[in-house]
Amino acid sequence: MTAKLILRKKEYEIRHGMTIRSALKKLEIPPESVLPTRGGELVSEEEILREGDVIRLVPVISGG
Repeated sequence: MTAKLILRKKEYEIRHGMTIRSALKKLEIPPESVLPTRGGELVSEEEILREGDVIRLVPVISGG
């Protein structure tokens, strides 16, 4: 089984056992552009993906 990363309406299946940061780089999603959450709780980019994880990626919006 794999872990799932969700960004907006796009779902990405990725193998478990790597960090969220590594998964983002593999998917070519800049880590600084999103905040990873699991079950509504913010998680670290260094968190290891576990089998069956569902990580929602919340886009970071900046402006001035």
